[in-house]
Amino acid sequence: MRSDSMKKGIARLPHRSIFKSLGYTDEEISRPIIGVVNSANELIPGHMHLDSIAEAVKAGIRIAGGTPQEFSTIGVCDGVAMNHVGMKYSLATREIIADSIEAVSMAHPFDGLVLISSCDKIVPGMIMAALRLNVPSIMISGGPMLAGKFKGEDIDYNTCYEAIGKYKKGKYTDEDLREIEEEACPTCGSCSGMFTANSMNCLSEAIGIALPGNGTIPAFYSKRLRLAKIAGMKIMELVNKNIKPKDIVTIDAVKNALAVDMALGCSTNTILHLPAIANEAGVDFNLEMVNEISNRTPNLCRLSPAGKHHLEDLYSAGGVEAVMNELLKNGLINGELETVSGKKVKENISGSKILNKEVIREVSNPYIKDGGIAILWGNLAPEGCVVKRSAVDPSMYHHMGKARIFNSEEESLEAIMNGKINSGDVIVIRYEGPKGGPGMREMLAPTSAIAGIGLDKEVVLITDGRFSGATRGASIGHVSPEAQAGGPICIVEEGDIIEIDIQENKINLLLSDEEIKKRIGKWNPPDIKIKEGYLARYSRLVTSAAKGAVLK
Repeated sequence: MRSDSMKKGIARLPHRSIFKSLGYTDEEISRPIIGVVNSANELIPGHMHLDSIAEAVKAGIRIAGGTPQEFSTIGVCDGVAMNHVGMKYSLATREIIADSIEAVSMAHPFDGLVLISSCDKIVPGMIMAALRLNVPSIMISGGPMLAGKFKGEDIDYNTCYEAIGKYKKGKYTDEDLREIEEEACPTCGSCSGMFTANSMNCLSEAIGIALPGNGTIPAFYSKRLRLAKIAGMKIMELVNKNIKPKDIVTIDAVKNALAVDMALGCSTNTILHLPAIANEAGVDFNLEMVNEISNRTPNLCRLSPAGKHHLEDLYSAGGVEAVMNELLKNGLINGELETVSGKKVKENISGSKILNKEVIREVSNPYIKDGGIAILWGNLAPEGCVVKRSAVDPSMYHHMGKARIFNSEEESLEAIMNGKINSGDVIVIRYEGPKGGPGMREMLAPTSAIAGIGLDKEVVLITDGRFSGATRGASIGHVSPEAQAGGPICIVEEGDIIEIDIQENKINLLLSDEEIKKRIGKWNPPDIKIKEGYLARYSRLVTSAAKGAVLK
């Protein structure tokens, strides 16, 4: 056992004494020791209840003959960090999470790991750590929040942002805003739409590192606790069989995850996190592969923000298993791959049925014939950029308009909220990328403001930053190379014409190559906005969004 290096033999007498000071018996010390990584905190609704998940996991480990040892890692709430300097730190925490788990798990050589998370960067950070360590590991999430209710309709966190714009337009009263504030986020769990947290929890199931049901069983269901106990028992099976994360997260597993991503209409942040996970797995991920899979995988779900359905509806309609079974029946995923359940993909999803054909459509009747995400290329984004196609009104698939230039999120939001944006404009927000932000902030406030004032079918937003999974409309992010690195987005001027064609995967600045080179020749990079501390180091080390914004 890996843990023998810290507990076995005469030389480890002092180490065993430490274990005994923690209250462990000889029997507990002799068993496989499982690290239980618990990201519970009082900051995030998706994490406020994870101590109960951890207790269930530890019970499962003990049932199966192991000894659990729990430790913690950090997490920030994107919802609270949004639209101020805190959002610069959000994506950057992914690397801290992976590094911290690596550090503890090398100092304390566990025989296996159970990784308990729910939200945003914490899920991919944990998977990255598991792959880097390559010890038997399993993910278990805290589950999704239920949707709220307002005037008979389902609402969620994103409703709050859009309500601000609607209030400015006179569509909502003060009382409406108070009710939305009270009701939009009604339970614990990861926010109820197909935002980044739920996207990654569903994809961890699709990639095989989490058990069926991980993505959709609601947070406060007792079934979630039972799944956590099973995860605790399954880790012992993985340890006994020496099945490691790199045995599961192969290039074919990543392709399965991408296909499920397209069918579900997941957050564009998955195109940051899947490359980072692939990087740790040692498999080649490229953006061309995203479009290749998107072009053959229809979009079967319209979950908020793309539509009215929420994760509870996906759960009731059959969950990720039903989506995967529909894809498998149509030859769109590989059913022969191993998973942490100890079964192959096809065995995990066998018998799963679509129980509501509006929430999960069949391949023969999709919402759109292409996947939910598309990668665009052109002289404005030579290394690519990403758009959540399923959340874009078809009338905006092709658009040509005048550039409106903003060098920060704050500048753009001021213009939007004060009526300075016109129908047809192309809003460009730059110097918000991984290096330039630094930290690549999400742009939920500007996109929600655009939707709130009713311009989401008339205006395009382009940025080298990124978008919340709650974003809808023609929002194009991850423009690479970013402005701080001298990408062409740095030389766009007010009034320049930009053309996007989502169907043809194109995005171009309508200038000659000569003019673009001339402008770049005169450009000088601005100073990094944060010059001290972690983000200053992050800015120096982070790679392009096209490569997952990993550190080198």
